Order: sequence, then C-alpha cells, then structure tokens
Amino acid sequence: MSRTPKGEQEYLNAYTPKDYPSVALTVDLVVLAVAAGVLHSALVRRGVHPFMGGLALPGGFVGPRESAEQAAFRELEEETGLDLGRLPVHVEQLATYSDPDRDPRIRVVSVAHLALLATDGQTLPALSAGSDAAAAGWHPVHAVVDSPMAFDHSSILRDGLERLSGKLEYTTVAARLVPEEFTMTQLRTVYEATWNTRLAAGNFTRKMLPHLHDTGRKSKAAAGAPASLFTATERHIHPPMNRPATD
Repeated sequence: MSRTPKGEQEYLNAYTPKDYPSVALTVDLVVLAVAAGVLHSALVRRGVHPFMGGLALPGGFVGPRESAEQAAFRELEEETGLDLGRLPVHVEQLATYSDPDRDPRIRVVSVAHLALLATDGQTLPALSAGSDAAAAGWHPVHAVVDSPMAFDHSSILRDGLERLSGKLEYTTVAARLVPEEFTMTQLRTVYEATWNTRLAAGNFTRKMLPHLHDTGRKSKAAAGAPASLFTATERHIHPPMNRPATD
C-alpha cells in the first residue's frame, strides 16, 4: 500500500481550495435517432430557472463521486426516461464548453456527449420528463438547430450534428443508427436524414458495398421484394463519401 510522502502530506493539509476560483462541472447530451426519414434529437423544456420553459439538451451537474460519463447516463434517464444501459446506443464525448458566461448562475464547464441511438427507422423510444425537466420530446434536428435554446445548447446541438455529418463521410458510423442487420435503404436514409438531402440509390450502394458485410439473409418485407441484410465493417470509407454542399 503506497503512502503519501511526508512533505506532500503537509502541503495537502495546508492546501485551501477556497483560495482558487470555483468551477462547477456539468454534462449535456446530444441524443440523435432517425425515424420516418428524419433525424431527431431528444430535448427537454426546462422546468426551473434559469431559462425556465426554454428548450434544452438533457443534462445536469456532475456529482462529487461521479465521472462525466456516469453523470451523463444518470441525467439522461432522470430527465427523459432513456436508459442508455438498456438501449442499442453509441456514446462518445463531443467537446468541452467553458465560456465564462455560458451560465448566468456560476462558472460552469460542460462536457458534452454525443449519443447515437439505433432504431428501426420507424419509431422512437418514448420519453418521460423528470427531474427539473417540465417536458421531454423528440424534435427534428434541422427544424430546431438554429432556434433559441437555453444556455449555449444550440451551439452544442450544431456541433453534434456536424460531428455526425462529418464522420458519415469517412466511417460507417451511420450503422450506429440502424439495427445490427440493416438494409441498404435503411442506411441510406440515415445519410439523407443527417445531411438533409436526397442521394442517388445506385451511387450510394456502389460506394458503400465494399465497406459492408452481406449476411446472406433477407429482410421480412411487408410489401415488395425482400431486401438484402448487411452488417457494417470497421473500415474507413476511402475515398470518402461526398457530402452535398449546402447553401
């Protein structure tokens, strides 16, 4: 068992945290999922000040014995009912936001996370507001990304959308938003929903096939011919997909 050197222990005993500026740590989550050809984000209406009634990302303060990731999972479940431990989801840190004036209460630094939730492309998990959220719901990202939001959450949402949009060009991250086995149409829908555009089906298929594994199985289509089912490889897309230019 290691022991703290005497000189260091004396220093720690005399150390006064109040001599330094206090900074609170929070987490915010950009949770994205696709349904009916539209990219959605899980958002809440704040039930408390500041920004009461304002649209916001789920999130909150990190507890004294929590990591940022643990707090992110806890806050999301408390505010929306989404339990990421029980859902097919990919979570990664997005960025750290530390502007001194981003919160009107105290100095707050936020570690934002991006969560990509797999769906069948038709339905989204039900949300239930809790904690200090007055309401929780899924919102079309491209319809709200430029709308006023609490704190700097519109900027965080834009950054999350840009992270996903950029990674679609050179990785198979789109597969994180569809079932483990998916059709080419389901995968193309993720690209179209994220980039907010239409893509030529034939060109898309030719580009993606080298980076997918054909399972040899077919989808159980309710109408029309069954489609081939694929799984994603971890290979980078090279040359990258060309994201259509936006105005």
